[in-house]
Amino acid sequence: MGIHNLAKLIADFAPSAMKEQEMKSYFGRKIAIDASMCIYQFLIAVRSDGAQLANEDGEVTSHLVGLFYRTIRMIDNGIKPAYVFDGKPPDLKSGELVKRKERRQEAEKELEKAKEAGDTENVQKFERRLVRATPQHNEDCKKLLKLMGIPYVEAPGEAEAQCVALVNGDKVYGVGTEDMDALTFGTKVMLRQPHTSEAKKLPVQEYSFNKVLEGLNLSHEEFIDLCILMGCDYCGTIRGIGPKRAIELIQKHKNIEAVLENIDQKKYPPPEGWLFKQARELFKHPDVTPAEDIELKWTDPDEEGVVDFMCKRFGFNEERIRNGCQKLKKGRKGATQGRLDSFFTVVANKSSNKRKAEEMNGKKSKKAKGSFKKRK
Repeated sequence: MGIHNLAKLIADFAPSAMKEQEMKSYFGRKIAIDASMCIYQFLIAVRSDGAQLANEDGEVTSHLVGLFYRTIRMIDNGIKPAYVFDGKPPDLKSGELVKRKERRQEAEKELEKAKEAGDTENVQKFERRLVRATPQHNEDCKKLLKLMGIPYVEAPGEAEAQCVALVNGDKVYGVGTEDMDALTFGTKVMLRQPHTSEAKKLPVQEYSFNKVLEGLNLSHEEFIDLCILMGCDYCGTIRGIGPKRAIELIQKHKNIEAVLENIDQKKYPPPEGWLFKQARELFKHPDVTPAEDIELKWTDPDEEGVVDFMCKRFGFNEERIRNGCQKLKKGRKGATQGRLDSFFTVVANKSSNKRKAEEMNGKKSKKAKGSFKKRK
């Protein structure tokens, strides 16, 4: 879910914190990708005649085809993705998980009604609401990534928090996710839509954490409290206080404790037993593996292994999968060569600047150099 309306708040109050870039702008960059978010997107979006893709045995394959081609697209553009999988959700998230379960149960009832009424549009609508990534989906994707030579990390807790740890530990450039709470965890750089299909031609939205804080005139701790007030996955919020009112209150009072002392709690009652302090600590100190303990290594794909897994195991077309593997290999070589070219270009520019400086110094000291030659 992320943080309610945070993208709009930033657009309104800190517009310079977000810039739009083309995917090719990230050539040579390493990006940590929230794998769980991707898999969910694939299960919803990769469909045929409204239904999830499946092989002859009825096994869902939408997540695999989505991951395979999205990863190839990133590699083809010189991006080095590292996927991060969710671990155990924090206890504070249990309330949100209960709400999601209730919404699924309601969707199941609506789905049955749509089926009885023969309402195809609503059948597809509620089927999407019931989509859920399973542990088996995750394991399938991990196996495919390993065969493709793409690193992945199993987070002890939230994948997004682990992605942020990789960014702030200088293992990768940014977090690739659609959930805005990567900013609440304090990522230096967050990228939305870093891997959209070429057909959509959507730009990458790059958020700078420092510019967010600067534009909102908040510290990181104040920003965390703002996000809690706006609504997050870990606790409830105060009904009746929207984004604009929330930022006004935090800018004025600095933290939720002071906000509670200065609002009419009869008009704006906080949730009973409100766990905002625990949510604050979770954003400040999430359960992650330290970046220095993680090695990210990209290797050449095992083409025969990929073909065996995708074609023999799941029934994909061998010619298409081999073509994908060739594109993957070509993309890796191109990215390596591109980085080398970039390196030598930088060196050439430095040399050029040095020569220009020497020429300028030579003109200024021409007479001195001439007299030296005469002495010689």
